[in-house]
Amino acid sequence: MSHALAESGTGKESLEAKQKVILTSLIVDFILWIPDVAAAILSGSIVLMADAVKCANEIIATFFAYITIRKMAKGGSGTYDYGMGKFETVTSLITGTVMFVSLALVFYAAIHRIRVPEELVREGVMLGVVLMLIGVAMNTYLWQKNYRLWKKEPSPIMDSQWRLFRTKAFSDFAALLSLVAGVIFAQYAWSLYIDPLFSFFIVGVLLSSGYRVIVTSLPDLLDKTLDEELQMVIVKHLAEFFHDYTALHGVRSRRSGNNVYIEIFLEFDKQKSMGEVQATINRIKASLEKSIPKSSVSIVPADTAMPQD
Repeated sequence: MSHALAESGTGKESLEAKQKVILTSLIVDFILWIPDVAAAILSGSIVLMADAVKCANEIIATFFAYITIRKMAKGGSGTYDYGMGKFETVTSLITGTVMFVSLALVFYAAIHRIRVPEELVREGVMLGVVLMLIGVAMNTYLWQKNYRLWKKEPSPIMDSQWRLFRTKAFSDFAALLSLVAGVIFAQYAWSLYIDPLFSFFIVGVLLSSGYRVIVTSLPDLLDKTLDEELQMVIVKHLAEFFHDYTALHGVRSRRSGNNVYIEIFLEFDKQKSMGEVQATINRIKASLEKSIPKSSVSIVPADTAMPQD
């Protein structure tokens, strides 16, 4: 009992740490977004305008992430018996979708500016340079902080968060290079195309990051079975207990956030007492949960094939 309580306390502390990190990210994003919009308007830069639109979408995604983590920190006992892993996965999908929305907006704006080139306003550009320097520094810091937290306690929501801030850091750096290059080469006519052409780098970053987040989140949302490596762990352990049961009628597994749920349908010797069967179930369960972190194993006595959904 004390071990279970300790794990519960550790889990709550972990969620509170995630909540604090995401709230910090949300506040920083909002504080930097307001002058970002002002710089975009003053400079006429398509890169800064695209960055401001992208940041607005990312603020929404981070807000959803914060709401989800906050709900999880409060606990869902009696309401969400299997935890809130799917909420985390849905939040990751929202983050990925936001990246694709940003991609479309940036791409459209860049094409328009190539067709209708405009000279940038120097004062607005200099403000943009300062903001992008701050953005690169802050987003790199938050990227590394979220990454360390994800490595310590993996989950879909933290995975999407550290990737989001990595994307923001690279995007702000690209915008910074664009603005500096535009100032340095302002005397040349072709410098008008620097701003929109650098926007395509942001498009590429958003495409790569958004695609990965969505592709990795969908299988968990659709209850895809565990990968082959973990399935082999299950098979290996069942082989070790081969003489303790008479037949295997099936295995079902799925992920929910960073938790793993496994159902195993076994047939036992009818001559054995319920106490003997339960002792075997406890040994198999303990062995598997020790080998597969964050797993919850259910052994179901059965004399027919497992039920199909």
